[in-house]
Amino acid sequence: MSVEVALDGVMSAEELQATADHLVSLQLDDGMIPWFPGGHCDPWNHVEAAMALDVAGRHRDAEAAYEWLHGIQRPDGSWHNYYRSDGSVEDSKLDTNVCAYVATGVWHHWRSTWDRGFVENMWPTVVGALEFVLSTRRSDGLALWAVEPDERPWDYALLTGTCSIQHALRCGAHLAEALGDPRPDWVLAAEVMVDAIRSRPGAFEPKERWAMDWYYPVLTGAVRNVEAKERMVGGWDEFADEGLGIRCVSDEPWITASETAECALAYAAMGDTSTATDLLRWTRTHRRPDGAYWTGIVHPGEILFPFDEHTSYTAAAVVLAVDAITGATPASRLFTD
Repeated sequence: MSVEVALDGVMSAEELQATADHLVSLQLDDGMIPWFPGGHCDPWNHVEAAMALDVAGRHRDAEAAYEWLHGIQRPDGSWHNYYRSDGSVEDSKLDTNVCAYVATGVWHHWRSTWDRGFVENMWPTVVGALEFVLSTRRSDGLALWAVEPDERPWDYALLTGTCSIQHALRCGAHLAEALGDPRPDWVLAAEVMVDAIRSRPGAFEPKERWAMDWYYPVLTGAVRNVEAKERMVGGWDEFADEGLGIRCVSDEPWITASETAECALAYAAMGDTSTATDLLRWTRTHRRPDGAYWTGIVHPGEILFPFDEHTSYTAAAVVLAVDAITGATPASRLFTD
């Protein structure tokens, strides 16, 4: 299933395919999609790239990405944090948000292709991942940020990670219903997390200087309606540089295209497609002729940072935001539903 995805002033249909070509050029024979040629890979950003490939109609390449995850999943349902291009482990930590995101990706693939056979094959992988994440919960229902391979848990939860996890649990629950294997406990677990996101800010490790902690509650639907609008207005002056994009952190002039695109997704999620589109137009300064995107630009000197880095997840975030705003593909409402 393939449709034309384009957004005026942001990305033409031809440019989207060029970006997809770039992502495919990064993909290794085993299905891994590293950040850049010769770079490492983490499962969260790997899934983000797979979703972008589905938006572009490159479904077989997306399936190869998910098959790589299936093949390297640990017996407890988790993945390590970073893998080198040769398949060896670079960072052995088990990050709960990184592990949960496969459920979001497989649900997105289902809505992109309606391929029941592929999703049935991936279902045990999704179940294993989400059950691992739920096994790390504290007494208040929040999943710990990470666990070391020797089973020493970290002692705190992260707001952005929890937002993404509760969304993944809901995506997993949708998959469960579609496959006739209901998981109401996943929905209940997500609801507990949403309640903490909305009413217990002290439950999370303080990370206020990071833009993701500002917009992720809205991006993932944990905060909605009036509260969502108030939250986005409240953080705009701190994180947004008009005409340039979103700062990764509030106290540094580092504009990142991925944060800008994700912030656009948050505005799209609350129905403000005008602001979302403006934000994506600002990412044009990051776009390279080959369809890739520079990770970050430091202003006012327009210095690339990290130097010469153009990352798969950055390109993928822009593609997903374009689809969310245009509603072009069957999976476009992944974050706006």
